Amino acid sequence: MPHIEWGTALYQLFVFLVLFLLLRKYALGPIMGVMESRSQKIANDIAAAEKNREEAMKLLEEQKNELKAARQDAQKVLETARVSAEKQAEDIVAKAKEEAEQFKKSAQTEIAREKEQAMAALREQVGALSVMLATKIIEKELDGQQQEKLVTDFLKEVGEVK
Repeated sequence: MPHIEWGTALYQLFVFLVLFLLLRKYALGPIMGVMESRSQKIANDIAAAEKNREEAMKLLEEQKNELKAARQDAQKVLETARVSAEKQAEDIVAKAKEEAEQFKKSAQTEIAREKEQAMAALREQVGALSVMLATKIIEKELDGQQQEKLVTDFLKEVGEVK
């Protein structure tokens, strides 16, 4: 069996413990502190990244809502413009119909007035011609042939007057 030298073993144990305590105090403490601060920084960075992601999602949702509202507003504006254009078109058509109706009534009134004037003028001419014919008939006593010639001449005169 192997033989253990207790003196050397205790010496090595003592040196190991001294080195362990020195390393723990001067090397392991600062290394652990650096590792702890690095771990804390990573945790903070992860939390900040998560917070930023949540804010980005919130902003994205807000932008989607604003875009939706803008589209709805644009649709309302387009609908209002369409309704307004249709109303204007209807008003224009109604006004045109009204003007056409007024023009038609005016034309009918003018035609009736001119017709009445023409009839009055015709009556006046017929009256004048009748008086003229009667005068000529009275001036002469006519036989059948003369009477026929007088009527023919009268009709020719009436035709020329028209």
